[in-house]
Amino acid sequence: MIVAWAVRVRKQDGEAVRQECSADGTLDRRLRPSIDGDDLLIPVTTSPPGTERALFHEVQAHSPLPRHEQVGGIAIMHEQDPAGADAILASRPKTHTVLFSDGAVEGEFRTKTFTTLAGTPTTKTTISEHGRRFRIDLRNAYFSARLATERQQIRSALSAGEIICDMFCGVGPFPVTLADRAGWILACDKNPGAIHLLRENLSVNGIRNVLPMLGDAARLGTLFPAAFDRVLMNLPFTAVEFLTVADMISKPRGTIHLYALQECEGDYQERIQATIPGCRITERFLRSYSATRWHAVYDIRKG
Repeated sequence: MIVAWAVRVRKQDGEAVRQECSADGTLDRRLRPSIDGDDLLIPVTTSPPGTERALFHEVQAHSPLPRHEQVGGIAIMHEQDPAGADAILASRPKTHTVLFSDGAVEGEFRTKTFTTLAGTPTTKTTISEHGRRFRIDLRNAYFSARLATERQQIRSALSAGEIICDMFCGVGPFPVTLADRAGWILACDKNPGAIHLLRENLSVNGIRNVLPMLGDAARLGTLFPAAFDRVLMNLPFTAVEFLTVADMISKPRGTIHLYALQECEGDYQERIQATIPGCRITERFLRSYSATRWHAVYDIRKG
């Protein structure tokens, strides 16, 4: 057996966290997850806060698969490698499609373009996350499994009955995750394809306290002044441009979660303080985005 770093999770959360680690590239594929009582220990290659040392059995040696991100039944490669795509398809029975991502998220609706390398030519799939199901279409609306743990983090911070606004909801991962603890949630997005999938996901998960809104988040301030206990701003490239609106729609002692890509710790601290004087800010690291940038969240508590 081999000693390695591990993430400890409940058994029922194991597959979602394993997929998240796989998507982030931190899953140690040489080792098999192990069970410890009611917990599952997932081997990882790094040692961020919350990890521990544990014993693991090695996975039987096999040819390594090309690097890819797994989203439900779709594998997304970052290199146009048809032979590698065939290998992924052959080694993962639940994978029905291998796509090549033609570029970064772009355009008004934050979408990507894809080329099918192997399997069924589709960008549609279903993903399970902590007991909830999401229907997604990668061509029409952006989705990332990499924030599964962050969604649980926000859920654990909620007080029962909170009124919440997700300013950039996409297909609804945050609203669906938070709905059973919230009073009601306004889920806003300007992408019609995202709102269509959000409505499907609300139906699939039997959720009735989320109000989908097709519209521009910039207009929310005049429609919902001081209405929300908590505001989510998961639009990492440009969310900070909407911070004034988030301040307008949140209650005087409300909480705002601002997600951002940054190169230096505290990049947005000064701007947040200037926009919302007297607030308390907690900055958290989420994941690496590139060699020089990382995904962070600023938890802002208004005074």
